[in-house]
Amino acid sequence: MSSNSLRILGVIPARYASSRFPGKPLLDLKGKSMIQRVYEGVKKSTILTEVIVATDDERIEEEVKRFGGNVVMTSLHHPSGTDRCGEIARLYQDFDVVINIQGDEPLVDFRQIDQLATAFHNPETNIATLGIKQVTMEDIVNPNRIKIVVDQNQNALYFSRSPIPNFANYKGEPLDFYPFYRHIGLYAYKTNVLQELVNLAPTLLEQIESLEQLRWLYYGYKITVVETDIETPNIDVPEDVEKVLNALL
Repeated sequence: MSSNSLRILGVIPARYASSRFPGKPLLDLKGKSMIQRVYEGVKKSTILTEVIVATDDERIEEEVKRFGGNVVMTSLHHPSGTDRCGEIARLYQDFDVVINIQGDEPLVDFRQIDQLATAFHNPETNIATLGIKQVTMEDIVNPNRIKIVVDQNQNALYFSRSPIPNFANYKGEPLDFYPFYRHIGLYAYKTNVLQELVNLAPTLLEQIESLEQLRWLYYGYKITVVETDIETPNIDVPEDVEKVLNALL
């Protein structure tokens, strides 16, 4: 089945109470709120049947309504964006695939969304994410840059904040020898699989790495990694705002 014949729902989780940057969805970025810029960027995708902002805050709800977007209020108690997407998926069960789009990437490139959707050309794909091979040694040793190793079928074997594979015993330049892979945190799930994921119990593995996707691998779910060469800056902390402002036209 081609991605064009699938009903694909784009969900943008947006919460107000971020520990590192409260209220950032409402941040003004050259005359538009961050959530508006994310929404408008996502809407450029031609493969999404519908786009919804999933929030837990009335201020964000009002802002999305103001610029004419679709918004749904969700529970205050979701521990992750995946759980928030799961609530939306329960409300919109006539969609085949749900794509979880980061609400803190105001320069989101719709081509990443379209690339991710190609994974579902294979009917056996249940979960998909993106990886990029534009990797530096700084990325490899930076615990905030998530690394991936994949199998011969482009399914993830593991995600880590540590350098993987480990190159302690390699005598040359690691980047010249191995095609290191870095994760880009855009996820797509079959709707029924997403319902299963949000009911899985947390694991020690995900807790020690602080990576939710390790829970899915632990319970035997396959994650297809789609290669991209597109990356856009996100706003995680206040110090990130300037680089995004500089990149806005």
